[in-house]
Amino acid sequence: MKILHTSDWHLGHTLYGKKRYEEFESFLNWLIECITTEHIDVVLISGDIFDNSNPGIRAIELYFDFLGRIATSDCQHLIVTAGNHDSPALLNAPKELLRSLNIHAIGSISEKIDDEVLILKDSVGTPFLIVCAVPFLHDREIRTVEPGEDIAEKTQKLLAGIRQHYQRVHEIAESKRSLNGVKIPIITMGHLFVTGGCSSEGDGVRELYLGNLARVGTDTFSPDIDYVALGHLHAPQILPGQETIRYCGAPLSMGFSESKQKKIVIAIEFNPGKKPVITEIPVPRFQEIASLTGDFSTIANQLQELKAKNIPIWVEIILTDQHIIPNIQQHFNEITRGSNIEILKITNTWMVNQIIQQMNVDESLSDLDEREVFNRCLKEFKVPPEQQQELIDSFNLILDDICQNDELAEADHP
Repeated sequence: MKILHTSDWHLGHTLYGKKRYEEFESFLNWLIECITTEHIDVVLISGDIFDNSNPGIRAIELYFDFLGRIATSDCQHLIVTAGNHDSPALLNAPKELLRSLNIHAIGSISEKIDDEVLILKDSVGTPFLIVCAVPFLHDREIRTVEPGEDIAEKTQKLLAGIRQHYQRVHEIAESKRSLNGVKIPIITMGHLFVTGGCSSEGDGVRELYLGNLARVGTDTFSPDIDYVALGHLHAPQILPGQETIRYCGAPLSMGFSESKQKKIVIAIEFNPGKKPVITEIPVPRFQEIASLTGDFSTIANQLQELKAKNIPIWVEIILTDQHIIPNIQQHFNEITRGSNIEILKITNTWMVNQIIQQMNVDESLSDLDEREVFNRCLKEFKVPPEQQQELIDSFNLILDDICQNDELAEADHP
């Protein structure tokens, strides 16, 4: 019996405005081939199928197209649990129809907790695997609120609620395994931040559980569980000292900080009387991205090297020059002209630091709105007063256009 663990697809995700549907489609095509060549019996998707709770039409089409192809493959079962980015209602809506295709969607916890314990059977009706399919646990679902609680009390109650929920699910799974007479494997799925896991800046991971104060320990999972398939963190990782508790990570880079990160899905093979054999399967890169850091001269050289490679690549530039370089975008466009390089973002770290240093001691960027930051930037760089109003008017037009563009309500087209 062979299981495949994947998570955090984030269908519909954009990178600095660049739509990535071709990447997602390429990944899903590759995944179908992988499931076939690896002779996968069960696929587990541990949350964050979509990038937001109101995904565009194209993202939904990709999801259901994948489900349709799985249903006609040799894979016997597919289990999908919701992550914190997903809409429980969207995942739950077709669950009865999908169940007839051996596709099990768990969008939220229900009053009947047994619904999260799935006994998977082969083509002749013999149970071969139990899956504790736990979706993302929302605060309101597992914690009672009392007046006057401080943050520590809320966190402790939330931790207790998470542990209690997993304990109840594990107890049900164990009782079902005992009833079957033969000790079949148990796998737990979860979408949460477990102590020992690591995230990276800019990887798109939203904070969970009151700002991650309530990271759960590995003792949340029963020692009798044969494998824990986690989602939420985008870097693949094994929890310290816990070979069978793993994050498979996101299959695509969610930000430039992940540009050099290995992307994988995980295969788990069970054989009677033996420990599971766990294999990391590398995911190909379907779109090259790179983050370049240095002064103007260094960046220019790096861009020339990329240009010589003649490969399609998206680039983030982080400038370290201690001064402002006029028309910087134009300079870089000249260097990359005629190439497959697309520069998606340019950041001048010195300029950002200069702005921050001008703030009052008790201020942070979060205390200021965009217009105030822009006005301070004009003053910092001594823009002549006669030029300021035109720049302010242009900035306000751009800002208003951004604010009026409701990304969640966009009409996507194939």
